[in-house]
Amino acid sequence: MEISGVISAIVIGIVIGVLGRLVVPGRQRIGILWTIAIGIIAAFIGTGIAAGLDVADTEGVDWVEWLIQIALAAVGVAALSKVKLRR
Repeated sequence: MEISGVISAIVIGIVIGVLGRLVVPGRQRIGILWTIAIGIIAAFIGTGIAAGLDVADTEGVDWVEWLIQIALAAVGVAALSKVKLRR
């Protein structure tokens, strides 16, 4: 992966993290940096899952890949928020 690919993955990860946070109902007790980190991780993992399911490269927008990434980000935000709540 080239540097431009890494930079675009980070930017997409930020968007994915914010969308994942918006999907989770209620107040999340994590900061924006945690949200961004979760989004970046969810973007990389979601791309891997989409590639495994052979839906990563389609014509037009890869909606299935985006949905997988947003779902992973939402699960990550909810899980981290729950862990932070217990402290």
